[in-house]
Amino acid sequence: MAQLVWPLPALVAWSLAWLTFAALPRLGAPAWLALTLAVALGVALAMPQITRSRRLMVAAGFPASLLASGLATGLPAWAWLLPLGLLVLAYPHRAWRDAPLFPTPEQALDALPSLAPLANGARLLDAGCGLGHGLRALRRAYPRARIEGIEWSWPLAMLTRMSCRWARVERGDMWAHSWQPFALVYLFQRPESMARAWAKAQAELAPGAWLVSLEFEIAGLQPTACLQTKSGKNVCLYQVPHAHPT
Repeated sequence: MAQLVWPLPALVAWSLAWLTFAALPRLGAPAWLALTLAVALGVALAMPQITRSRRLMVAAGFPASLLASGLATGLPAWAWLLPLGLLVLAYPHRAWRDAPLFPTPEQALDALPSLAPLANGARLLDAGCGLGHGLRALRRAYPRARIEGIEWSWPLAMLTRMSCRWARVERGDMWAHSWQPFALVYLFQRPESMARAWAKAQAELAPGAWLVSLEFEIAGLQPTACLQTKSGKNVCLYQVPHAHPT
């Protein structure tokens, strides 16, 4: 749905949330459950949006319109804590300090093997894998690699584990998780996270291994190579240097 022309994603999400909220009570569901599931649907449809403002608009559209309509007056006050708790579980505050959810375009990494060839069976890590967009892009590029992901949000990690059964997905902290076993680490983070990512790569990755970043470069460091996606985003490759003999 993220590929639809804006604001169609928002309109579709709001319509589906309202349909869920209206239909479930007719099927015998209590109002609080209809509210929770409708808000959860809006949040899920908001996650693939490419900017924080759009994610917020998609996720908040249904509850805001429900309050404005006056239909929410029949709901108990505690019912609003359920969807709020769901949002906090799906994206705890700590996760927003890294990157809330930046989906990787499906074909963004297709040309990566021409610049960073890897042996069959090499281990690749998507650091902060979200809903698995980067995992799927890595699989397209390296179909014979062992692909792994780590994600701080446990609901997202659980959903990605179910949808990407061919990958090993863990719930955890990408900064505390060791990068040592990997031949390539991919991330789509914030610009301010890149210096920290490079420091971790230098400390833990083997010489010759790769750190690959979609869109954001490491300030003050020339990439080893770059490629451009069809959507115009840059993919920056940084190879961990071999130690110079003393």
